Amino acid sequence: MEGARMLRQRLPLSAWPPFGPGLCPGRRSPRLLRAGLSCCSPWGSVQTRPLRRHGAPPFFCPSDLSRHFNTEASQAMLASMAPVFSVMKFDKDGNISCYERKKTELYQELSLQPRDLRFQHQVSISPRNNKIVMRMEFLKAVVTTEYIVILDYRNGNLENWLFKELSPQLAGEGQLVTYSLPFEFRAIEAILQYWIGYLHGKLNSLQPQILETLNALVDPKLLSLDRSKVHILLQNGKSLAELETDLKVFKETVLEILDDEEVLEELCLSKWTDPRVFEESVSGIDHAEEMELLLENYYRQADDLLNETRELRILIDDSESIIFINLDRKVNSEGVLYQEARTKS
Repeated sequence: MEGARMLRQRLPLSAWPPFGPGLCPGRRSPRLLRAGLSCCSPWGSVQTRPLRRHGAPPFFCPSDLSRHFNTEASQAMLASMAPVFSVMKFDKDGNISCYERKKTELYQELSLQPRDLRFQHQVSISPRNNKIVMRMEFLKAVVTTEYIVILDYRNGNLENWLFKELSPQLAGEGQLVTYSLPFEFRAIEAILQYWIGYLHGKLNSLQPQILETLNALVDPKLLSLDRSKVHILLQNGKSLAELETDLKVFKETVLEILDDEEVLEELCLSKWTDPRVFEESVSGIDHAEEMELLLENYYRQADDLLNETRELRILIDDSESIIFINLDRKVNSEGVLYQEARTKS
């Protein structure tokens, strides 16, 4: 200890360590830094560490190192938890391939931006970087000039269509009207055809149930009213209102495109990538006009379904007064029977 004290007195102030135990800068300590003074260490040889020169960058604190490694671990964890898309890919010939992709990998594969695959709207048809991003609620697709990609395809409503109908449709074996046009036309038509068919199927399921329930509730010959049927009618009425909303949203989405000539042009992908198709569009077939006719066709189909839905809604509204009268009559008859029973007792 005496030797260490004498050595300390001989050292200039500039050589004193500017940091204390733990190698943390900012705290001064009267004790010597053990590194470089192995002769004074009770352990004998200790790995030496040069003193920090005046003006040199500070050493890492243990807290700095901990923060550094924690950040790296957090980034690795976030990367492992990145959203993953289940992807089903159909080419022009109807060949199918299924795989999974992280979101970032899918962006790069499709040459899209993150915002392009956010699917903020329930129904959308949007041209993006010479591709078409489509969403019909649970159906999410990206259409290119060579293939169509279905995202998150593991949905019970999609399985039959994907595995039995879409592939032959794209290969030219279905009942589409756009086979003479570039690939993106039949891809769009196949998706629109499926979606209108899906909504039509919901209406076909609701309509007979609603009519049967109404007939049971408004029949004046019935002496009693089944309240469970009133509950069924309310549930079907709610489903009918949701269907009406779906049809309205679809119509509005298509109408916005029909009113925008620039978007119609952008939907014709092959026109801008294939010189032959571009020449055809200029001199012969107007692909923008063909796209407009295609969208108008499904706009009219949606409008027809919406009219049927509204007629059914009006029928329910008109029957409500009769249903309430029958309910009141049942309540009154039950009240009379109750009074008679009390009188007899």
